[in-house]
Amino acid sequence: MKDHLVKLFRESCQVKEAFLNDNLGKLADVIDAVTAALKAGNKILIFGNGGSAADAQHIAAEFVNRFIIERPPLPAIALTTDTSIITSIGNDYDFSEIFAKQIRALGQEGDIAWGISTSGNSQNVLKGLELAKKMGLVTVAFTGKDGGAIAALADYCLHVASKSTARIQEAHITASHAICELVDIRLFQKPDLK
Repeated sequence: MKDHLVKLFRESCQVKEAFLNDNLGKLADVIDAVTAALKAGNKILIFGNGGSAADAQHIAAEFVNRFIIERPPLPAIALTTDTSIITSIGNDYDFSEIFAKQIRALGQEGDIAWGISTSGNSQNVLKGLELAKKMGLVTVAFTGKDGGAIAALADYCLHVASKSTARIQEAHITASHAICELVDIRLFQKPDLK
């Protein structure tokens, strides 16, 4: 059992290191984009399915409440939390529309639309990002595996080159925490931090 635990932790570390090597510049660009959007008075809309839905809620909470430093709340909304909205859209239209309809209602030009899909092919995430792009939102995608259809669509795609959903999600949340921390530092402590 201990050997298996060591294997899991090593694999997670290796996937995260490979992700950082592949995405360092794009990660910095996302931090710039999120910082600029929040400085301009815009908000972040975050969405995904399953574990990625939970990650969307987790990330939104880090922005709205606080991450590490004491600071004012930042506007972020997880589009995965209102079961009445999600189920009414799914029932009256189609499950693939659950994020696009919310983006149409809540999104404004300059906002961040942050879609998370470990496969890169979740239809509702894809449709949400497509609509967001048409509306003038900045689109950020967190994907895995080969990046899927979403990788080519987003303004910024951070791709975890792994086939393991668990390892992809671990890299996604580490990258999300890095974004939260650096946005906080840039907005409230060292605005000139490059």
